[in-house]
Amino acid sequence: MGNLKRVMISLPNNLLQEVDGFVQKGSGNRSEFIREAMKLYLQEKKRQEIREQMKTGYLEMSDINLQLADEGLKCDASTIYFYEEKLAECE
Repeated sequence: MGNLKRVMISLPNNLLQEVDGFVQKGSGNRSEFIREAMKLYLQEKKRQEIREQMKTGYLEMSDINLQLADEGLKCDASTIYFYEEKLAECE
């Protein structure tokens, strides 16, 4: 942890008391608690950002995907009809 910078932050008293309550239960200190909380917060924000990007991408691709599925279904249908005709000829 040699690459640390000291920063000053302002917290509401009730939030600081809640943090201190957690710190006293564990073996850490305020700085460790806040570092870990910030890491977790940033990870969650990144996950949310990725989810939103994926949602946007899926919505943008929905028309194209529907067209591709429709084309595939048409191809499958003609193949099925062909095999049904061949099977009917065998009976």
